[in-house]
Amino acid sequence: MNKHLIVAGLLQAGILSAFAGGKEPVAYVNTLQGTNSRFELTRGNTYPTTALPFGMHTWTPQTGKNGDGWKYQYFKKTIRGFQQAHQCSSWTNDYCVYSFMPVTGKLVVNEDERATGFQHANETAKPNYYKVSLDNHIVTEIAPTERGAHLRFSFPKGKSYLVLDGYTGSSQVKIWPAERKITGYVSNNRMINGSLLKSYFEIHFDKPFKSYGTWENRSNTIQQGQQEAEGKGIGAYIEFKDGEKVSAKVASSYISQEQAAVTLEAELGKFKQLEDTKAAAARVWNEHLGRIKVEGGTEEQTATFYSCFFRASLFSRMFYEYDKEGNPYYFSPYDGKVHKGYMFTDTGFWDTFRAQFPLNTIMYPTMHGRYMQALLDAQEQCGWLPSWSFPNEAGSMIGNHAISLLSDAWAKGIRTFDPAKALQAYLHEATNKGPWGPANGRDGWKEYYQLGYVPYPAYREATAKTLEYAYDDFCGYQLAKESGNHFYENIFARQMFNYRNVFDSSTGFMRGRDATGKWTPGFDPVEWGGPFTEGNAWHWQWSVFHDVQGLINLMGGDTNFNAKLDSVFAVPNTVKVGTYGGMIHEMTEMVMANMGQYAHGNQPIQHMIYLYNYSNQPWKAQYHVRDVMEKLYNSTENGYPGDEDQGQTSSWYVLSALGFYSVCPGTDQYVMGSPVFTKATITLENGKQFIIKADGNSKEHVYIKTATLNGKPFDQNWLSYNDIVNGGQLQLQMSDQPAYNRGIATASRPYSLSNDKSAADKKF
Repeated sequence: MNKHLIVAGLLQAGILSAFAGGKEPVAYVNTLQGTNSRFELTRGNTYPTTALPFGMHTWTPQTGKNGDGWKYQYFKKTIRGFQQAHQCSSWTNDYCVYSFMPVTGKLVVNEDERATGFQHANETAKPNYYKVSLDNHIVTEIAPTERGAHLRFSFPKGKSYLVLDGYTGSSQVKIWPAERKITGYVSNNRMINGSLLKSYFEIHFDKPFKSYGTWENRSNTIQQGQQEAEGKGIGAYIEFKDGEKVSAKVASSYISQEQAAVTLEAELGKFKQLEDTKAAAARVWNEHLGRIKVEGGTEEQTATFYSCFFRASLFSRMFYEYDKEGNPYYFSPYDGKVHKGYMFTDTGFWDTFRAQFPLNTIMYPTMHGRYMQALLDAQEQCGWLPSWSFPNEAGSMIGNHAISLLSDAWAKGIRTFDPAKALQAYLHEATNKGPWGPANGRDGWKEYYQLGYVPYPAYREATAKTLEYAYDDFCGYQLAKESGNHFYENIFARQMFNYRNVFDSSTGFMRGRDATGKWTPGFDPVEWGGPFTEGNAWHWQWSVFHDVQGLINLMGGDTNFNAKLDSVFAVPNTVKVGTYGGMIHEMTEMVMANMGQYAHGNQPIQHMIYLYNYSNQPWKAQYHVRDVMEKLYNSTENGYPGDEDQGQTSSWYVLSALGFYSVCPGTDQYVMGSPVFTKATITLENGKQFIIKADGNSKEHVYIKTATLNGKPFDQNWLSYNDIVNGGQLQLQMSDQPAYNRGIATASRPYSLSNDKSAADKKF
């Protein structure tokens, strides 16, 4: 047996025994967290996902119409299906979806007419198991595998039908009565290399068919007895014996119909009953979530932590499959061909570079290393590094943050890729504009190089783009420097200080400016949009992740910097809608939070609290981070302060609850905050453990009075990656009073480019 299997076995045994006699972590998770969302106000924009960690497919009940981005909304009263899903966000249409809906009494296929009432009291929503008893007494249960699911439908007395809905695009079904199975494909909402992306499915039932047929969901016509059909919205229906309890094993493949059958056998073949699949999924989740054991918090804090850790463990999604010999391969969403190896998808790096991937580097470095190579494979296949993959490149949002992931991995010793190829790919991103969205290549790249900033209004969101381009160029510089590539080091060094060019000293804010250098007139820091992305000047002031000291210098030193940080929470939560023309949900959520201009429901400001660690007031970071976790997060349907965003907002909570956060991916540092629990034990992939003990911790005792790391006095405001993954113990003594003399030495400050002597000669 190889050493990796031995370590994995010991890990699993150790993790499960650590929770023996207590409540298992999966029991704390509420997958309904954040589902009470709508267009005007989001509390997460999540759906009750039933899946395994990073699973290729997920499953969910469906309250919304086919094609509605809001798959499941807590306030809705009916369910119209149980669907295979992949959605990153309610703001985007899902792909490769199909659904089942059990129907009793008479056959009804129309999605509106078959919709059936339900009560949340009759709903169980866990990662490994979803169950609901509908008002008509049909019970539906789901247990997941990575690429499939085990479903069971228990019908009351009377007619028993199961409707398969082909969703919004093209589909094909073939009914095999003798084999008690349905095969086919769905293809909705995504083109790959000029052709529709197909998800081939294989469905095996454990009970015989009494009758069957096909139907289509445009005019809801039924073809009784027909075994095969193909076209727009094609589906199938099966009638079972009256009052039947029927199970279905389902698996899907992007590669072929044959691969779907291989996957079904590999993932579900050994499970006779749904209870077996459910128990196996629970073991996977308990091992996964149990890698972080938290103690000493309230039941609600523990539920919030594990619910967030669950949500942080869904994206990016696997987009690879295993052949008959167990070798990984995938249908590329970029070139439409089949390749050997690993591929991942369904994430937007603008959100997730900040915390979700830095969490993965700690917990899953092997997977992260595969992902880094997959990024370069994707670039070879479509000519561009991904920025928002869903499942192919959309180019949504801003920035070129694949380089953040690559640089961060290299800085932390995850070196599974060729850095020269990564730098060459990034230079192409930084000096071209791609054919897709604004983050595919670089909007305004010529002006950015010529002027040192992206001009506004020539380019929308220009100031936000300038700030993020400067950070990305720092990441390119870092990767080049650490890999000894002086050519690229000198190229990217020229731009990494460009954030200075959009700082207006007369107002003390980052601002828009035109190509002649004039500042945009009529400036108001509470006005949203214009040169900013989904925020205002108060939010974007702080997006200098790589050089906080340089920002402090621009703002006149620590005293002014801290006063401005304080002001974020102290000024009124006033909104001017600006170029948005009306209130968007992010504005509404900031107003509801009632924390001044602090808008935690969106990414640009989520790191800002931690910046007090750079300016000799770390106790304020400790206070505010605990305040945000206490006020803005919980484990309920209202559990988030805005969009959850592919694991990012959850990862912010997971890292922050442990006591640190990744302000600047691309360095090996995690900046200190204040842990929620009296003890947290992180079991690492290498078998070592990092323990955070916070004696005296409570809702009031949020301040770090003293600290030791592995028994030695610890005055830093940051931990290194190796401090964590090499194992050890961080011992904190918590207090209800700030420790004004701790963490204020110059050496205690986290990394800033302006303090890096090796970068001193790079200030062009």
